[in-house]
Amino acid sequence: MLIRRAAAIFLPLAVLATLLTGLIYLTGQQIDRQGANDPQRQLAEDAAAALDAGETPGSLVGATPVEFGTSLAPFLIVFDTGGAQVATGGHLGGYDPAVPAGMLSSAVAGTPNIVTWEPQSGVRIAAVVVHWSGGTVLAGRSLREVERRIDQLTLLAAIGWLATMVALAIASLVAARLWPSASRPAAEPTSGSTGRSGTKSSSVR
Repeated sequence: MLIRRAAAIFLPLAVLATLLTGLIYLTGQQIDRQGANDPQRQLAEDAAAALDAGETPGSLVGATPVEFGTSLAPFLIVFDTGGAQVATGGHLGGYDPAVPAGMLSSAVAGTPNIVTWEPQSGVRIAAVVVHWSGGTVLAGRSLREVERRIDQLTLLAAIGWLATMVALAIASLVAARLWPSASRPAAEPTSGSTGRSGTKSSSVR
């Protein structure tokens, strides 16, 4: 009876705590991940505006390409309308990276394409592609540190959830033990069991 009562207390609280933990985790994870796109969006939009104003692609990407497989520095790549690289400020393994055509074609005027780009296994880039009059501009930056923080958040959420489950289990057992027991109703007297005290029925011949 004690275990059944404790389970009845524990289960709804455990479900509620699990949902709240998941909601808090997803909110933190999305804030961290979406925030990783903001610098690249600014960089790409500013570069597209500069190109439309007459700046040359080579003057925007920088003289020394970023090795973005290992570096956390942001980089720019400028493409023409056919998707060919005009100028690049990022290398992967010492070479110009191959960018999927769909990443570029999905960016239209006024609507950037914001994606997680994985040019090779273990290299994940927060990339923003912006349209300009002569093609597209890609701004990217490694997600290595962002994903490390998300991994830490996942671990903390898991530890917090486990600690909450243990605390709820203990509290449910204590509450079940302290729960007042239902008192049994008094027994009804059976028919014919009462009579006047001190009297006997006897037959006298």
